[in-house]
Parts: sequence; C-alpha cells; structure tokens
Amino acid sequence: MAVARVHVCSWQAAYRTLLPDDYLDQLRPEDRAKTYDFATTDPLKPHTIVAVDDDAIHGFATIMPSRDADLPNHGELCALYVDPEHWGQRVGLMLVSVACARLRERGFQQALLWIMAGNARAERFYQRDKWSPDGLRRTASMWNITVDEIRYQRSLDAP
Repeated sequence: MAVARVHVCSWQAAYRTLLPDDYLDQLRPEDRAKTYDFATTDPLKPHTIVAVDDDAIHGFATIMPSRDADLPNHGELCALYVDPEHWGQRVGLMLVSVACARLRERGFQQALLWIMAGNARAERFYQRDKWSPDGLRRTASMWNITVDEIRYQRSLDAP
C-alpha cells in the first residue's frame, strides 16, 4: 500500500497542471495497490525497486524489457515516482541510477521511457541524466485517462 500511496501522491503533485483536478482528487492508493505484483521472478514482467529510509518508502522505479515493438532490444523504465515530500533530495537520481544498473545486469545496452507531454520537471530531470527525446510521440491510456507522451532513450553505458 505504501508504494501505491507514493504513486498517487506523486501523480497528484506532478500532474496537477497537466490533468483535471477532479480526476487527480479522486485517485486513491487502495485502488492502485491492486495492480502491483512484487512476487514475480519472471524477467519479462515488471520489476520494482523501492527507496526505503527509516522504514518509510520514499519512491520507486519499475523496469522491464521494452514493450515498444520498434525497440525490442531495449530495457524500459516504466515508472519513476518519488514522494513529493522528498523531491529534490536525490531519491529520484538514486532510483534511476539503480534502475539503469539493473537493466545493464539484464543485458540491455539501451533504455527507453515515456514522459507525459508538458511535464517540464520530468524532462529536465531525465535530460540531466543523459536521456534524450527520440521524436516519437503517442497517445496512451493510463489509470482511465488519455494522455500524450514523448519517448526518451539513453545508452546504458556503465558510469
């Protein structure tokens, strides 16, 4: 449930100007918690990395093999969310670093992610971490809302 709370709180803070307030206000962690699977060992399924300090979850990152048909040999950063109370404290940087290392361990040399169009904070964060938009855009449905997204890629060269 704590991961779901971080996920919902992060959406409510990060997307406040990008999505309707009434939509964001109705999001509940208990609804989101049903969708996580932390028990799978299947390498083709999502794997979640959790940032914990003093028994509290401050953020998480989820990785898996690419779901994009045109980039079958890439790893994918499916999610990166940090509790807004911990923004600016390097939690996201640590999580993306570990996520990239885990993708390298799985044999991937390149990675992709999707950012909601207009999310300037995320764009700045990922660009500082060597991610670049590759020109592809899509419309996707997430949590029962349609959003426009921009794809980013980066090399997973060892640091």
